[in-house]
Amino acid sequence: MQGKRSNQIVQNTAFLYFRMLLSMGIGLYASRIVLEVLGVEDFGVFNVVGGVVSMLTFLNNSLSSASQRFLTFELGKNNIMELSKVFNISVSIHLAIAGLVVLLAETVGLWFLYHKLSIPPERFDAALWVYHFCVLTAFFGILQAPYIAMIISREEMSLFAYISILETVLRLLIVYLLKVIMFDKLSLYGILTFSVSFFIFLLYWQLCRKRFVETRIKHFIWDRKRYIQILSFSGWVLNGNLAVVGYTQGVNILLNIFFGPAVNAARGIAFQLQNAVNNFSYNFQKAMNPQITKSYASGDMGLMHRLVFVSSKVTFFLTLIPCIPILIETNFFLEKWLGKFPDHTISFVRISVLITIISALSYSMIVSIHSTGTIKKFQLWEANILLMIVPISYFLLKKGGTPEVAYWTTLVLMIIAQSARVVIVSKAIDFKLYTYFNEVILRILLGLPLCLILPYWVFVNMNEGWSRLIILVVVVCISVGLSFYFLVCSKSEQRILNKVGFGFVAKFQALISRYSLNK
Repeated sequence: MQGKRSNQIVQNTAFLYFRMLLSMGIGLYASRIVLEVLGVEDFGVFNVVGGVVSMLTFLNNSLSSASQRFLTFELGKNNIMELSKVFNISVSIHLAIAGLVVLLAETVGLWFLYHKLSIPPERFDAALWVYHFCVLTAFFGILQAPYIAMIISREEMSLFAYISILETVLRLLIVYLLKVIMFDKLSLYGILTFSVSFFIFLLYWQLCRKRFVETRIKHFIWDRKRYIQILSFSGWVLNGNLAVVGYTQGVNILLNIFFGPAVNAARGIAFQLQNAVNNFSYNFQKAMNPQITKSYASGDMGLMHRLVFVSSKVTFFLTLIPCIPILIETNFFLEKWLGKFPDHTISFVRISVLITIISALSYSMIVSIHSTGTIKKFQLWEANILLMIVPISYFLLKKGGTPEVAYWTTLVLMIIAQSARVVIVSKAIDFKLYTYFNEVILRILLGLPLCLILPYWVFVNMNEGWSRLIILVVVVCISVGLSFYFLVCSKSEQRILNKVGFGFVAKFQALISRYSLNK
């Protein structure tokens, strides 16, 4: 059974990484062209206007987490009737939230756009177009969330990967259309982005209806107890998502108020790169999440602890693979990716990468506490710490701080928040703090020097250029891999990796042999 679980995690991770690598490559290329076509000012306007809408969708993020948790929990208990009921209720709640977001966006959000944001007067009409289409994009993004939650709960990662790849290709098509269609580029970008989002929603809806019988809703179900259960869970998750809004879009708006759209453009570039790196590491965690929740639902706490510790270490070291080259070669990477880029981009990118490395340790803690369903204390502590990012940043910026102050504030509070997460989760799922320290933190500290020394030696002893970057990436992959296997993994974890690795190679060889025989 353990081997079956490991193979399933590896297979799902492989699909997610294939999707991520293609999406990252196309996304980075598309960003360069969009920045070039829109220009720094319009690119900054799009980021800050879209950010206002993103602020209003934080309700959806909490509901999506709740849907994911309850759907996976019922699958872990193999209760199909309750699974269908939970999905039905999730769709009903998401529909109500989507309507509420549109209402808030077209009233409060619109007032904020008119009276608070710093937008050049000659670009305001275009910004208004973008805003309304961002609202529509958010509406359908909220409606598709339960369908994505069902796919991930069912561990159908191949389906999720294929749709994501199609979405990425369509966003690449947007770049081409931006260059050939003679229309206001900022307005056109908003229209085309919405069109892709609407099409992807329809695709998720139709494929889930055909593949999963529990997603075929004929009438809405009223179950007061279930509604209260899901909404209560969502309400506490909401605290954490408010904090996410604070240290993402809240900081974005502060930068706009104090420094204008050009700094928003730098922040938009750093944020996109940060998301790409997050996806690199989170794909493994996404494959692990259903297993962690199902192990809790089945009462296998020993397995849950092992999955939490292993996923924390793997996610951290996977994060290092893209982060170390970006930290070392930031200037060269940005020049080759974007050509010209706004001031502050280099410092924003570097601090964002450090934030991402710390965040990698939080993923397993969050899914663990969500699995229990008892999240009040966790969310209160996490939210109260992270919500301080915005007022502290505002105070420091008001005192004359540079834009980087907001990023350094985020990094410090992220470290404090992670410490609080570990303490609370250790009590919730009953593991000892010293066990976590020995199995995760101590082993990470043991393996980290090897990951840094060899890449830094390459950086110091070679001239800047593609050759150094390529060799640096290869050295990082080798040093991280060796460090993780020999210094971070326990003997039992090494045996599992050997078994999974040999099994994967055997499957690959069998596939090649079958292909050769068919020829």
